[in-house]
Amino acid sequence: MSQLDPDHLNAQRLAGIAPAATAPAQPLDPQTGDGTLIDTPGVRPPLVLNNRGIGDITSIVAGYAENAPPKWWLPAFLTAFGIAQLGGAMILYLVITGIGTWGLNNQVDWAWDITNFVFWIGIGHAGTLISAILCLLKQKWRTAVNRAAEAMTIFAVICAATFPGIHIGRQWMAWFLPPIPNSNAIWSNFRSPLLWDVFAVSTYGTVSALFWFMGMVPDFATLRDRADARLRRNPEGPIVLPFLPVRTDQLRAYIYGFLALGWRMSGRHWHRYEAAYLILAGISTPLVLSVHSIVSFDFATSVMPGWHTTIFPPYFVAGAIFGGFAMVLLLLIPCRELFANMKDIITLRHIDNMAKILLATGMMVGFAYSMEFFIAWYGGNKNELFAFVNRATGPYWWAYWTMITCNVLSPQLFWSKKMRTNVVAVWIVALLVTIGMWFERFVIIVTSLHRAFLPGEYHMFHPTLVDIGIFVGSFGTFMTLFLLFLRFLPVFPIAELKAVLPQASPHHHDDDHGKGNGHGHGHSTNTHGKHAAGGH
Repeated sequence: MSQLDPDHLNAQRLAGIAPAATAPAQPLDPQTGDGTLIDTPGVRPPLVLNNRGIGDITSIVAGYAENAPPKWWLPAFLTAFGIAQLGGAMILYLVITGIGTWGLNNQVDWAWDITNFVFWIGIGHAGTLISAILCLLKQKWRTAVNRAAEAMTIFAVICAATFPGIHIGRQWMAWFLPPIPNSNAIWSNFRSPLLWDVFAVSTYGTVSALFWFMGMVPDFATLRDRADARLRRNPEGPIVLPFLPVRTDQLRAYIYGFLALGWRMSGRHWHRYEAAYLILAGISTPLVLSVHSIVSFDFATSVMPGWHTTIFPPYFVAGAIFGGFAMVLLLLIPCRELFANMKDIITLRHIDNMAKILLATGMMVGFAYSMEFFIAWYGGNKNELFAFVNRATGPYWWAYWTMITCNVLSPQLFWSKKMRTNVVAVWIVALLVTIGMWFERFVIIVTSLHRAFLPGEYHMFHPTLVDIGIFVGSFGTFMTLFLLFLRFLPVFPIAELKAVLPQASPHHHDDDHGKGNGHGHGHSTNTHGKHAAGGH
């Protein structure tokens, strides 16, 4: 071993180059065939199936970025990219023509734009919750879903940030949103919740991006080492393009090496990494609560009936977690069906746990719906009571009852374990919740504005094709970024997955100790404690 790389063997094992141990056999549930759902005292259910060893985890996760994509990936990417271009064309038409291309009017001056903004910010909450709060609570099951959820956070914030920039009417003046000193001495109103949004969302996006990138640094080093090892074995490997004489593995080694920031699997690196990860988790945790609370202040600090209520901050936070987890399930359930070996990592226990969170947060949201009516009646304010009765019985009654059906009634299926472990049922409920959470924001905004204080101000809102096109285009942008993430970046945290394997424990032994591959389970994991298993 050289002085420059004191953990060479450890790095080789983490990169899947050196042989690693295999896991002991695991019991299976007779009904589902999934060994993660066994509820037997004294038996710890595994978090990874099919007896996967440390080397298997590296090969599977790195393979998603190294191997050719599945046949469905390119058509799906081109479709999503085309939809994103449609949204971009609608935004360009909006900028050229003006905000009158939307269905807004003098009374309903907020509608789909702010609805979509709050919707996308809510989608991004699941990533930080899974990564930060569940990390602080030592929930090991988060390891299979946290990377994808973090990626969703970044992509959702990008989609959300689009709408404040284009709904102001004069988009070229959007630079006035942040408090930038200028020669006209025009400063932002620091007492406005709209400015608080700018600070909250930008801080949330920055911390989430740092959290996401830092978690991938060890995995970038693994992909770098694997590409370098293949290049050394086969210097005449495939090139990127016929007219570009650069080896694919050479390009991978350079790109992943740049992103790895000099990581070399040393104990000092792991020590610093764990400390920084914990600090970022501690910083991110209050952001989960503060960001959507501040978004709710856009409404709660006004005097508009239906908005002027103190329940909005906890109500919005619970709803954001609710919708965010639904989107995680909506995307990861198809992924585990379409990608090879992903069912071994995203197991029925993960889906069962997230379904329980959907049930809990759905009941919180349902409680908030009922409390809104109760407080409006108890407060004795006729305008407030009319606003909520109008939601349920007025012209937009269909939107209100769609919200109730999707957000309150559909998650009640998850009282049954059979439903929580039925991936089709969970996916359908997640889809309904995603639809319901969009309608929740629509109901809050539009139904409160279209029937204000004076009957002479009553007005209906009808979306235009530009409204619809920009919203659909935001989904295209989101899916384009998510498909690129699935193709080129490590979808799972390799080190964290290895840390939850039985072989990661220094006390792990089995009957085949030292057989098969020349490395016993104990020897393969205690060279540097948990770091040899890739844990942090």
